[in-house]
Amino acid sequence: MTGLASSPSRPTGAAGTTGAGMTSDTEDTTGTTGTGETSAPVLEAVGLTRHIPMHGRHRGQSVRAVEGVDLALRRGQILALVGQSGSGKTTLARLLALGDRPTAGEIRFDGRQLDAARGRDRKQHFSHVQMIMQDPFASLNRLHRLRYILSRPLRNFGGVGSAELDARIIELLERVHLTPGREFIDKYPHELSGGQRQRAAIARALAADPSVLLGDEPVSMLDVSIRLDILNLLTELRDRDGLAMLYITHDIASARHVANDIVVMYSGRIVEGGPAEAVTQNAQHPYTQLLLAASPDPERLLAGDTDGTDDASDASDADNNGGTGTTTGTDRLDAARDADANTTDAAGCPFRARCPHAQPICAEQMPDPIDVGSGHWSRCWLHR
Repeated sequence: MTGLASSPSRPTGAAGTTGAGMTSDTEDTTGTTGTGETSAPVLEAVGLTRHIPMHGRHRGQSVRAVEGVDLALRRGQILALVGQSGSGKTTLARLLALGDRPTAGEIRFDGRQLDAARGRDRKQHFSHVQMIMQDPFASLNRLHRLRYILSRPLRNFGGVGSAELDARIIELLERVHLTPGREFIDKYPHELSGGQRQRAAIARALAADPSVLLGDEPVSMLDVSIRLDILNLLTELRDRDGLAMLYITHDIASARHVANDIVVMYSGRIVEGGPAEAVTQNAQHPYTQLLLAASPDPERLLAGDTDGTDDASDASDADNNGGTGTTTGTDRLDAARDADANTTDAAGCPFRARCPHAQPICAEQMPDPIDVGSGHWSRCWLHR
């Protein structure tokens, strides 16, 4: 296993799952950093579950926002969590940040189990694990200058005194390439561009001197021209400072650029994972294949496929739509939503209602992870 680890629950009668791939129960489960050194997981989720009660005519049922997720983040590694809106990505990040309480399962930091209801655990955890929010225009208080915004975590978590406060704030600003820092320290958020605001938000997260950063779609609301700069900043922080990161996104193409490993989430469950290159170049789960088909591909456009999607996927859609084959990759993703797939009374694979390869067993039981080679695994009955 290499890189960050993530897998669903251990399979029955098969090798246990750890990391982005599958290993034997006797294999060393420590991760590998970018320098080749091994490291234990910093932040782990074990069987993490979050059920949200429903009301009205659905009273008595619950939404399975997160269902039995195992996840491990390691120093010097970026794990990308990919899935469409509503798949449970943000809920999982909130659980890992102790911003919400799990229904079941454990959250561990440096091997120690945390209690989301315990105030002491929460305060200590906030200094170790910080989130980067999706919207830089809403995540910074517009009434305060950057000097105040960055001073709060420095005082609360770093114990920085007044004498050295300005120097530390300038250092943080320049660490995220807001240079020279002295020119930005007294600016209000509305005086910054979108990219500069997100850099300031990253600086605020770094002010707590965390070990883990949880990025909840940190570039999705930024102009396309500056997204790459923010992604490059995240990779720089990973490589230079050895931070463990969870990069949440619906864009599997950007995940391939920034991440060591990728895991794919659908209706609260992790359905595929492995090294970034393996998952994007050889997707095994039908849902991951749809995500890739919905991602624009210049090579397919140049080849004459005007919607930029895979012809094989078009053919599959033709079979399911009376032979028309006119649905685009994005349309297919929109059609892949199953409103009842994540309620607690649903059994089997949540993707079965939209899967072109669904079998009777898919409605009965969620498959265990299947090793498809080189640390790459998938939860699909096709691989049995």
